[in-house]
Amino acid sequence: MARHHLLRASDADRDAVVDRLREAAGEGRLEPDELEERVAAALRARTYGELEWLVADLPAGAAARRRRHRSPARSAMLGAGTLAGVAVAVAAVALVVMLVVAVVALTAAWWVACIAFWIVCRAASRRHLRHTRTV
Repeated sequence: MARHHLLRASDADRDAVVDRLREAAGEGRLEPDELEERVAAALRARTYGELEWLVADLPAGAAARRRRHRSPARSAMLGAGTLAGVAVAVAAVALVVMLVVAVVALTAAWWVACIAFWIVCRAASRRHLRHTRTV
């Protein structure tokens, strides 16, 4: 498989880099003439490597972190969800199972207590009846 920096970039990838360059210029990280040069180079870029070189000396801005690019191999490996999403889903399922087990255990304990109380009352009643018959 080809390396990531050799893969061909799409128009959307070039537009994302141009947006990132404009954001950096707005933050004061690029001079206007340097912005023009980099925007022109971004629009001419053909591969991810050429685009990455244009923003390599810039910190990732908030917008850049939101639209971080994934390689096709990683996207295929992760599928529709992400590892964090899977972890949250597993944790939610585990929490629901624990709550159900707790409710069932409390319900069972309640019934056991009711049955024990009934047995004690019944035994006391029988003792009382035996005692009253002998007197």
